[in-house]
Amino acid sequence: MKLGIVGLPNVGKSTLFNSLTKAGAESANYPFCTIDPNVGIVAVPDERIRKLGEMYQSKKVTPAVIEFVDIAGLVKGASKGEGLGNQFLANIREVDAIVHVVRCFEDTNVVHVDGSVDPARDIETIQLELIFSDLEILERRIAKVAKQARMDKTLAKEMELLEALKAHLEEGKPAKTFEVPDDEDLRACSDSYNLLTAKPVIYAANVAEDELAEDGAGNPHVAAVRKLAEGEHSEVFVICAQIEQEIAELDDDEKMMFLEDLGLKESGLEKLIGASYSLLGLISYLTAGEDETRAWTIRKGTKAPQAAGKIHSDFERGFIRAEVVNYQDLLDCGSLSAAKEKGIVGLEGKEYVVKDGDVILFRFNV
Repeated sequence: MKLGIVGLPNVGKSTLFNSLTKAGAESANYPFCTIDPNVGIVAVPDERIRKLGEMYQSKKVTPAVIEFVDIAGLVKGASKGEGLGNQFLANIREVDAIVHVVRCFEDTNVVHVDGSVDPARDIETIQLELIFSDLEILERRIAKVAKQARMDKTLAKEMELLEALKAHLEEGKPAKTFEVPDDEDLRACSDSYNLLTAKPVIYAANVAEDELAEDGAGNPHVAAVRKLAEGEHSEVFVICAQIEQEIAELDDDEKMMFLEDLGLKESGLEKLIGASYSLLGLISYLTAGEDETRAWTIRKGTKAPQAAGKIHSDFERGFIRAEVVNYQDLLDCGSLSAAKEKGIVGLEGKEYVVKDGDVILFRFNV
């Protein structure tokens, strides 16, 4: 999974990025990997693989991972080259979802780029910059298709789509609210544009420390973000970037104590992962053995052969069956052989829909 982090300057975006990537690397003992200065890969904390790894005495325990792309603080006019944002917008064309950090705290020591804290205005500023960036993509495609469309019916259909989508964006509406005609070719065209405003959004409402335990319940700025998110079917999670920065410096035991003292059950990273999995409809299945125990991220509704293909294309191509047991059942039994004796290991075929927490052994032949 790949998430792009956006936001205005001084909203806590880079503080959040730095703390999430550092905390994520340490909590699951996964080496923090920097691809570019603004890209970090972190492990998805998952107690299940740790416990399975201990049970199997695995040589290696591999978590699922999330790639975060931090986009330089966007400002009005970023799509036209203002500030630093424009040069990085291309980096988030390939992300699965956008994490939009919104300032919901008052602090006279931290200057707001527009002079005051107003989440609705800030969200609109960022959304307009993403829309302008999308319009550039569409205009380039229109220029390429226009001449050939006169002689090609398929391209003529695409031209109609492009013009309708362009008009929709010019009204200040994101691409995700545009209804693509029920046509397989046009849907493929629409997907191929990789428009930023077509991507799901998770809002990170950044609050002061004393508002964190109540999940921003009494904060009118958070209420404004939640209302806006509800209207567009987006997710919201409340964080304090400053606290996340402090958490990132602690080891696992200290982190748990620190969270308890603050009256919190989970860190910002765990909240973000939960929101991401929920928004994108993701689950994890597990594989376990002496060599490696590993978590694999798939979409809800994925059938066994396609889940097997996440490991290797040969597994999907030569799929025979899957031996499936629930994680907790396996743990309670103490071993796979004991689970088999109890009759709780299922032999599943090509139509089996994989569930979150399934521990699977795939049988295949190529």
